Parts: sequence; structure tokens; C-alpha cells
Amino acid sequence: MDNRSIGVFDSGIGGLTVVKELMEILPNEKIVYFGDTARVPYGNRSEDTIKRFSKECIEFLDRKDIKALIIACNTVSAVALDMLKEIFDMYILGVIVPGSKMANNITINKKIGVIGTNATILSGAYEKNIKNESIENIVYSKACPLFVPIVEDGLSDTTIAMETTKFYLDELIKENVDTIVMGCTHYPILENTIKTVVGKNINLVNPAKETAIEMKNYLEKNSLLNEEVQNNKNNIFYITDDENKFRRNLLDFINIDNPNIKKINLKEKCIDEK
Repeated sequence: MDNRSIGVFDSGIGGLTVVKELMEILPNEKIVYFGDTARVPYGNRSEDTIKRFSKECIEFLDRKDIKALIIACNTVSAVALDMLKEIFDMYILGVIVPGSKMANNITINKKIGVIGTNATILSGAYEKNIKNESIENIVYSKACPLFVPIVEDGLSDTTIAMETTKFYLDELIKENVDTIVMGCTHYPILENTIKTVVGKNINLVNPAKETAIEMKNYLEKNSLLNEEVQNNKNNIFYITDDENKFRRNLLDFINIDNPNIKKINLKEKCIDEK
């Protein structure tokens, strides 16, 4: 048994989709979340900037004595995961491989769409991993950069979100894909809107769920599960910007009583040991 926390890192609120799945699949685990809300989105940044930002944030999480880390940001998983694994002495799990495996498992016609940030799509990470699962898979990728600000601004269930989704996904629908990977952890917050646009014949893959399952498998295999009954008050959410905005988004998405949210300053080396 290991009662240390699981770390979850994202550029903003998107990683809350992973937290939600972890709370359902691993209800006894404590979670330390870090959302770099002051610098979101990462998807339009250069590779060097993405690597620098993610390293700074994980240095903070590393000081929290976590037993494992999920990189809930697809952009960071695509661009910086290998670098982070070399730097930090801990188990680090990205979201791209679990999502790619599920897409391969459920597609029938082998036509798979991937939607994500500019950086994720340009990296080709999903296409590479999906084709590694089966050479027969055909991957159609589409960058959807406006989805992240729509989610961050709480506009997921608006006409703006609907029209933007139609604009982005029309070409994937025309390609007759039967599966679409939501290749950004912000995107499952738009899942109802996306489903309305693409229809019932296209499967949506949420890598957040598959990643939580993968983490459970790792903890079980290595005897690291926390067997003590927990409640959500033990979860801590660190952010780098507007606490009230984050609180509203959190409570809209996850049922947590009086969440423990702490704003920190990266320029001050993220020192917060309270």
C-alpha cells in the first residue's frame, strides 16, 4: 500500500477530465492537480516553450512527494513526454498511447479522426501511435485551436461552441471516419456538443478515461494502491491564475464539496508547503 498522492498536470482546466475519471476508477486515491492557468493554452506555443513550462510545473509537483504522475495535457504528452521521463525519477504516464489503443480497438472501417491543439497535431504523435497499433489504420488529423479558450471561458454549451465544432469537424465527417479521438483533455468537456455535430454513428474516444485505467493497472501491478478510504477533501488543486474562475469551472464539471484550491506563483519557485 502507498498512501501518497497521484499527480495530474495540465496547462489549464482540461486535466479535470482525467481527475474525474480517476475519482471514479480509483476512489481511494489522493490527487494533487496542477493547472498552469496563467499560461494556457500551450497548444500554440513553440516546442522549446512547452518543454520549459512543463518542466517548471512538474518540478513543483515533484516536491509534493507524489507516487506517480499523469501528463493530462496532450500537447505536453506529444512534445515533451520523453524529456520529462529523462529528467524526473518517477512513473510518468501520458494520454496519447492509451487513447491511441482505444481508437484502434473500436474502429471498424479503420478511418480514425484526431482532433487536438496545433502543437499536438503538428507533432504527429497520435498518427504515429495509431498506425503502430495497426498499419491499416488511416488517420485524419484536424487542429481545433479555438476549443481550449471556449472551454476555459465556460462557453461549452453555447451557440459559439456549436458553430465552431461544425466548422472544425465537417471535413472529418466527409472523410467517413467512424472514430474520433478527442486529443486534448479540454475536449471531453465539449463532448455533448461534439456528439450532436458528428452523430451517433461516430465513436468518440476520451483518452482521459483510458489513461485513468492505465494508471490503475500500474498501481495494482506495483502494489501502490491506497487502501485507506478517502474523500475528495484530500484532493488539492494548484493553479497559477484566477482562483474564482477555476472554482466555477471545477464545480461545473466535478461534484466536489468545498474544493481545496491554492494559487501559486511559478516565479517564486512554486513554494507552497502548507
